[in-house]
Amino acid sequence: MSLSGNVSASLVSTITSRDFNNNSITSSSTSAKLLSFGRADSIVGHQLPLARSYSTKRRRNVSPLKVVCVDYPRPDLDNTSNFLEAAYLSSTFRASPRPSKPLNIVIAGAGIHTSIPFHISLPIYVVVIRLTFFYSGLAGLSTAKYLADAGHKPILLEARDVLGGKVAAWKDKDGDWYETGLHIFFGAYPNMQNLFGELGINDRLQWKEHSMIFAMPNKPGEFSRFDFPDVLPAPLNGKYSLHPVSVKSFKWNNEMLTWPEKVKFAIGLLPAMLGGQAYVEAQDGLSVQDWMRQRGIPDRVTTEVFIAMSKALNFINPDELSMQCILIALNRFLQEKHGSKMAFLDGSPPERLCKPIVEHIESLGGQVRLNSRIQKIELNKDGTVRNFLLNDGNIIKGDAYVFAAPVDILKLLLPEDWKPIPYFKKLDKLVGVPVINVHIWFDRKLRNTYDHLLFSRSPLLSVYADMSVTCKEYYDPNRSMLELVFAPAEEWISRSDSDIIDATMSELSKLFPDEIAADQSKAKILKYHVVKTPRSVYKTVPDCEPCRPLQRSPIEGFYLAGDYTKQKYLASMEGAVLSGKFCAQAIVQVVVDLKWRRSCYKFKISYTYKHHLYPKSRFQDLHLDISLSFLPGTSVIAMYRSLDQ
Repeated sequence: MSLSGNVSASLVSTITSRDFNNNSITSSSTSAKLLSFGRADSIVGHQLPLARSYSTKRRRNVSPLKVVCVDYPRPDLDNTSNFLEAAYLSSTFRASPRPSKPLNIVIAGAGIHTSIPFHISLPIYVVVIRLTFFYSGLAGLSTAKYLADAGHKPILLEARDVLGGKVAAWKDKDGDWYETGLHIFFGAYPNMQNLFGELGINDRLQWKEHSMIFAMPNKPGEFSRFDFPDVLPAPLNGKYSLHPVSVKSFKWNNEMLTWPEKVKFAIGLLPAMLGGQAYVEAQDGLSVQDWMRQRGIPDRVTTEVFIAMSKALNFINPDELSMQCILIALNRFLQEKHGSKMAFLDGSPPERLCKPIVEHIESLGGQVRLNSRIQKIELNKDGTVRNFLLNDGNIIKGDAYVFAAPVDILKLLLPEDWKPIPYFKKLDKLVGVPVINVHIWFDRKLRNTYDHLLFSRSPLLSVYADMSVTCKEYYDPNRSMLELVFAPAEEWISRSDSDIIDATMSELSKLFPDEIAADQSKAKILKYHVVKTPRSVYKTVPDCEPCRPLQRSPIEGFYLAGDYTKQKYLASMEGAVLSGKFCAQAIVQVVVDLKWRRSCYKFKISYTYKHHLYPKSRFQDLHLDISLSFLPGTSVIAMYRSLDQ
């Protein structure tokens, strides 16, 4: 998982499974069987009326922590400034003037070329592309969704037979889901929260207690937590949360940070809280570790808190991560009352999130096509895109093209003629970070767990959750399924899956000393799945912010979408959704500008016609910009037709 929301995205995801019941090993990418859900009316952020709960029976000799699965009511997000800003941006697409001349677009099946008329009129036909062995992620789905809202006809091409990208998931032969990552939906994700409301699926988020829970490495089996009391407004509830409380005793303590450390850290944060976004962006050149030391904050603060947070945000350690990334997260969490409140999706992302987006797109005339892989971006003589060539030989043409794949794939398929252009050349510094997602099914219900996301504070593990407790679809009263993010993973990505499982079990023996042993002499593994992603979200290192591109490229008709593009939420699910909105906005704006220019030209032609007694040379001088001339007496209708051609 990532505090930014995305965990292991696929550049090339290797999925390995082992079933100990059958003593067999498989390597697969079994597609998720996509169910059909009825789409509710579009409601922006409607309130979840009641909390729902389900619980396990309390057993004898359990740990002091009682595992009770409770969904909390949806927090009051709808009146926050960020939510309203996101809602307004969504409304601009729905309020756009409806195109009067829909295109007739022919999309061929296998072995047939796609036929697209050369002369086109509104609405614009947009190809939103996802690339070889990758999924239609949230950036591509968001772009297509909001273009469809604006009245256009997007076609989303997906290379695989499963949707999701960084949130993809598959079912194994037992019917159990395993995912590319552990996904958390924060209250500080206004565009994501609006998306759920617009699709009428707010009830699919399972909101948890407003806390952050950390394992205590020096006290195996115990946890400390940061609470965010709802009775206090932000940022006071965040400051109040700097008092860790033991899950075991629920008494105030100083186990993670001493009072002097808390005070020094709070003083160091004051410029960020007062300086706003401008200050945050100015810290991009410093790593987390360097920023802390420059402000006299003890290294123990970094060790105790920010190693875990850095790994959760970007899968790397504080000596590599840009401080801008941490400050953006802290600003959202401290400035917004419910910003740090977390929710789990109630099932697999392809079915419970991606499928409703696809249904929405298709209900408005757009299309989503699976198993469509791109081989090459082919250009016209002027350097613009002529078409996309697919691996099966099909040619896909459009009036505009959106590349919504990870930045590493963009660099691989970038045409040679584009590489010297500064807009594309600066992408060289943006590189995906490796990450591994691990699922382990045990033969028993683990007792020392909690209905929440847990920060392991392990040198090898980032965050984890017992999905048999936190997620309704994965709920199991008899056996636990731990989903864990293995990061940093650079030194492990090429290691065998058995090595990764052995290392994971060794770390889990410290988190569950009474229940798990590295040699499986206690809880036994029934099966596991390992998903390796050599290139996930872009690595947010110092000085990479200036390299992030705007969604509209200098190539006419070519656009980018993805969390690596310019938007304020960095590498996250929220960033992916917002980048899709910005991309759709850029395309819609081009259409509006074109329509306005056409109106101006028609007005000038009409005006000249009324004054046709001017000399012919005067008439031509007035219209050199459109390279058209009309003799006196030419009808206005004929001039309009000529212009449209």
